[in-house]
Amino acid sequence: VLAAMTEQWSLKDQDRKQATARATAFAQRLRTSSRQSPMEAFLSQYGLSTQEGVALMCLAEALLRVPDTDTVDALIEDKISPHSWAEHLGKASSPLVNASTWALMFTGKVLEGDGDPGLAQVLRGAIKRLGEPVIRLAVQQAMKVLGQQFVLGRSIAEAQDNARENERQGYCYSYDMLGEAAMTAADAQRYFAEYSKAIAAIAQSATSTDVRHNPGISIKLSALHPRYDALQKGRVMDQLVPRVRALAKAAAKARIGFNIDAEEADRLELSLDVIEAVLRDPALAGWGGFGVVVQAYSKRALGVIDWLQALAETLDRRIMVRLVKGAYWDTEIKHAQEEGQSDYPVFTRKAHTDAAYLSCARRLLAADRLYPQFATHNAHTIAAILTMAKDTQGYEFQRLHGMGEELHAIAVQDHGALCRIYAPVGAHKDLLAYLVRRLLENGANSSFVNQITDTDVPLADVVADPFDVQPLQTPLPKPEALFAPVRVNSRGWDLRAPDGAASYDAARRAFVQHRWQAAPLAAGVAGMGMRQTITNPANPNEMVGTCIDAAEEDVAQAIANAVPWAASAKERADVLRRAADVYEAEAGEIFALLAREAGKTAPDAVSELREAVDFLRFYAVEAERLSPAKPRGIFTCISPWNFPLAIFTGQVAAALAAGNAVLAKPAEQTPLIAFVATQLMHRAGVPQAALQLLPGPGQSVGAQLVSDPRINGVCFTGSTATAQTIHSAMAEHLDPSAPLIAETGGLNAMIVDSTALLEQAVGDTVMSAFQSAGQRCSALRVLYVQEDIAEPFLTMLYGAMDELSLGAPWTFESDIGPVIGSDAQRAIAAYIEDARRDGRLLKQLEAPVDGHYVGPSVI
Repeated sequence: VLAAMTEQWSLKDQDRKQATARATAFAQRLRTSSRQSPMEAFLSQYGLSTQEGVALMCLAEALLRVPDTDTVDALIEDKISPHSWAEHLGKASSPLVNASTWALMFTGKVLEGDGDPGLAQVLRGAIKRLGEPVIRLAVQQAMKVLGQQFVLGRSIAEAQDNARENERQGYCYSYDMLGEAAMTAADAQRYFAEYSKAIAAIAQSATSTDVRHNPGISIKLSALHPRYDALQKGRVMDQLVPRVRALAKAAAKARIGFNIDAEEADRLELSLDVIEAVLRDPALAGWGGFGVVVQAYSKRALGVIDWLQALAETLDRRIMVRLVKGAYWDTEIKHAQEEGQSDYPVFTRKAHTDAAYLSCARRLLAADRLYPQFATHNAHTIAAILTMAKDTQGYEFQRLHGMGEELHAIAVQDHGALCRIYAPVGAHKDLLAYLVRRLLENGANSSFVNQITDTDVPLADVVADPFDVQPLQTPLPKPEALFAPVRVNSRGWDLRAPDGAASYDAARRAFVQHRWQAAPLAAGVAGMGMRQTITNPANPNEMVGTCIDAAEEDVAQAIANAVPWAASAKERADVLRRAADVYEAEAGEIFALLAREAGKTAPDAVSELREAVDFLRFYAVEAERLSPAKPRGIFTCISPWNFPLAIFTGQVAAALAAGNAVLAKPAEQTPLIAFVATQLMHRAGVPQAALQLLPGPGQSVGAQLVSDPRINGVCFTGSTATAQTIHSAMAEHLDPSAPLIAETGGLNAMIVDSTALLEQAVGDTVMSAFQSAGQRCSALRVLYVQEDIAEPFLTMLYGAMDELSLGAPWTFESDIGPVIGSDAQRAIAAYIEDARRDGRLLKQLEAPVDGHYVGPSVI
């Protein structure tokens, strides 16, 4: 991709030199100027590389939504008192920033709690007690001032008033109505109404017949639908497209620009589908104000530009394209690593994103159907575009409100360029997500905004041509190398990408109606127990397979035949790594079984396979690290049904890594997946005498496996009551040195206070409490919410619950599948019914009647 970018850039040496010379001149003027905006002065003093900057950001994003004074005081003390404010005193070019530093330094001294006893400490304590209301008011006011540097106005009317001075100087505006992803249908409707009102208000200022010279609006698709997710594509296209189409028609009628903001990489294809569906409306013909944001840090950016050009040609339209570097870099990198993707969707070095931006700019300038809008605060980028373009009328520059004022003034006044100011509008309490993105983009050490004010950085480095810098920087190691050189990261399946979803579906398709037959896998054991039928918890009429349980004599024979794994630590580790590879190679069968036997949704199935693979590779490393540790002998491993592959594999892999023999008893509800997993480990090279599978009831097979004196240790995951029973049996029958490694049940709690961002807390609550049908051992059971925020929190929680989709786990659209069986369903339903009778049931969703489903509930 970088090679293609380099070819696309391909300016003549003379032009490249001219661009760099221009950029150097721009930078010299900026560095010697005293005209820094308060926001730029703030970032130069309190960037994310300083503890004080991080403390201020934590304070700014939380303080304005805290309703109670006790929490405000505690938050101020926590974030201000430990830091070195005096180091920043007098160093900023802005009087506002210097005055703020004096206040923060004084406040920090006042709030210091510990130190040598004496008169000074006593006085300080008195000031703290007497002065907290004053300090609270001062810091709140400082945070509001900080917010005003980011936000043009709290309402569209206030923003338009504040924009008039710059409009008189020839600048245009694009108003960004603050509002991130909607959590509820009510949120989406509210954002739609705000967008509609804003378009009507902006229309009053649209006096030109040329849409390029009129103000515009920027919207986020995720603000208009509570489930803006590729896995919910059907709902999104049915419900979101009409809303966006209505807004676009209103903007077209008003002759203003209408810009679709960029979303995360996993929503790119979905966004383009929505954009195309809206643009194909014949009512928008002849209007050139429809705009799309393209993120140059995306490796698909050139492809998106070509796609937009082709769409514009097909529809005989003009499309505005706002080119940005990109706002979610850190998130995209971490998601790709966490999800085990094959590569990153974005460039991983700053020079590469700068290079990509210039390549995309050149492609845009050559596209006759696209109107380029170059959003940048980088002097070299602006200089390069001025050099590439034939004139300054076929495109515009864009800057953020409060940022890059002087740099863009040079482009406008000295070169006749057009400039539009991207201006957020909204209440300061809605600042968080926007604030964080701006700081990540512009507060980092490598950003132009940061470096231009740092005289320790040579100007030549600040304005360097990124294509000259690029060969000196290698990309980040790919996601598979996240744990390198220790081990390989497990492979992921990107279900939100069309090719990833297709690959997942194709892999499991052969097993959609397959019936498995399982039995004990033990040396010299035929399987003499009862045969049980395994059915699909989502559809009890569907038989998934059968399993022959181990009889008493089967268990006895398996114990007698068990032989610890005598291979070297390296040999054992190599086999475990090979087993991980085999698991991934047979992913399709595993995905099908996890859905049909255990009721796992597709995302949960991917996570479970990856966890199992990670266990195998992790314990392979441990085997070598702990060598030459002596094995204990024979281990019994009893695993649960809620993670029938991951925990089963983790227990077995740990015991095998140490050289033990393993007798594995899976949960009665999920023996088929354990049978397949054991076969795969045998195929990878684990000796059958070292790993034997003994399915069957806990009361018989499990009891026998924890009571035989030949057992040297037990690993168990399940209920506390069962663990206590096992402990008693071991105490009575096993050698006292035999360990019990037990992971048992508990109550997992979350505490939400008034500093929490409600959207984040609600999202985490829904995920933890209800994903996997609430059957994770780590699932949220008890939620404590500060009373001051209980009402808005619960309103948002109920709305988010209403957006959940319950249904067959085989389909990608299902968020929540069934519980494991009829016994679990009856027990949970009875618990909920007791709460209903007592008047304690606050919310419950309806559940499908076919299958073992339980509606998510709040009691």
